[in-house]
Amino acid sequence: MLLTGFSPIVAPQTRLLILGSMPGVESLQRQQYYAHPRNAFWMIMGELVGAHPELDYDARIGVLKQNCISLWDVLDRCVRPGSLDGDIERKSEMTNQLVEFCRAQPELRALAFNGRKARETFQRHFCKKFPDFWQQFLLIDLPSTSPAYAALRPPAKLEMWRQRLCPLLFDNLH
Repeated sequence: MLLTGFSPIVAPQTRLLILGSMPGVESLQRQQYYAHPRNAFWMIMGELVGAHPELDYDARIGVLKQNCISLWDVLDRCVRPGSLDGDIERKSEMTNQLVEFCRAQPELRALAFNGRKARETFQRHFCKKFPDFWQQFLLIDLPSTSPAYAALRPPAKLEMWRQRLCPLLFDNLH
């Protein structure tokens, strides 16, 4: 089945763009980024910027925007049975307009990849075509917040996100 992702969540004066690969089944059903209850994304964002999972979705998005954080996915469309990134059919991948998005964000400093699949897909589709363009941004690899990535427990994921994002980007992150 061909899946279609979401429009970006765009913060005014975006400084950080967090990129996933493609929303999972639960997220697509609920029309919310990182909607699976065991996905660690909102727990991590709660600890870093106050977008706690207990808040309603719109409030969490508001907190991200206040902190100049935008969300999107590398892929706009793909064929994938289930939610696992490894099941995405490579030939079906259709990307979002990331170059155009980034050009429209003059304060953008960094792109952070929520998991290896997001980074690999970005590399394959964007870095080879526009290698010089991406040099102006810090590209940050982060462990996937997906419950399918069980090699790290959520507290370890949080610590890696904290180490890689806080010192590099925001004075107001703890």
